[in-house]
Amino acid sequence: MQDTKRFFFKLYKWVGRKRVRREIKDRLFRFLFEKDKEALLQLYNALNGTEYHDVGMLQAFTIESAVYAAMKNDLAFVITGTMNLYEHQSTYNPNMPVRFLIYLAEEYQKLIEQAETSLYGTKRISLPTPQCVVFYNGEKEMPEEQVLRLSDAFENKKQRADVELTVHMYNINYGHNQELLKKCRMLREYAEFVDTVRAYLAEGIERQQALNEAIDYCIEHGILSEILRKYKAEVLGMLLEEFDVDKYERTLKNEGREEGEERLSQLTIMLLRQNRIDDVERMASDAAYRKRLFREFDL
Repeated sequence: MQDTKRFFFKLYKWVGRKRVRREIKDRLFRFLFEKDKEALLQLYNALNGTEYHDVGMLQAFTIESAVYAAMKNDLAFVITGTMNLYEHQSTYNPNMPVRFLIYLAEEYQKLIEQAETSLYGTKRISLPTPQCVVFYNGEKEMPEEQVLRLSDAFENKKQRADVELTVHMYNINYGHNQELLKKCRMLREYAEFVDTVRAYLAEGIERQQALNEAIDYCIEHGILSEILRKYKAEVLGMLLEEFDVDKYERTLKNEGREEGEERLSQLTIMLLRQNRIDDVERMASDAAYRKRLFREFDL
């Protein structure tokens, strides 16, 4: 019984760590484009080959998905009948199509309820066309652009799928996708800023000093200078979270252990769904039996 309690306590801590990481993720990217709507419109134009100039066309909305709360860190807006969902990531995630699908289903449901339209009526319901985009700037090498498809996750590859969702992922590290970055000044300067911050952190000096010097350098050289002058304290606070080198090193050391904990949590959820409570308790103290269950569920 004591082993079972320790197991669930470890599982609870693992879920808590994941939640905290999501909440502090990539806030600077969103901060920049929320402060400058003209830059957001320029980003949309750069992606779509349009030339809109009226920021009043942007209809921003807040992502408040109960199923996927992490989406609150993204940019979401409607323009000319298109629902645009932009997410910035420093870690590659192949599950983005599934995550966007969950959000879109909830958002469409809200729109239908607000319009007081019946799904069972004879009139076709008009919905904004979705555009799902990920901006990647992690340190792992990735292609300039790639398309992630929902169908890649489907088990039966021989069966034609009746549902598809695509996500366009752009590598926005400095030196990549230069044509795209050239069309959006904020995106280009953000890429330069991140590259500068990483260079200062790599020098090995104290973290906060390195970040301060990187910010001062960018202000002096016209990289996000207007926003950095006005919001230097806020940006520094974000960087101390997003570029926490000590946390990053601890994450690398714990990566193998956390991967095992993730498998354990998935196994627990599967067993609970099947009401196999005895198996949950037994695997907490029986390593051999736990391995058998991993094989049974192909984890």
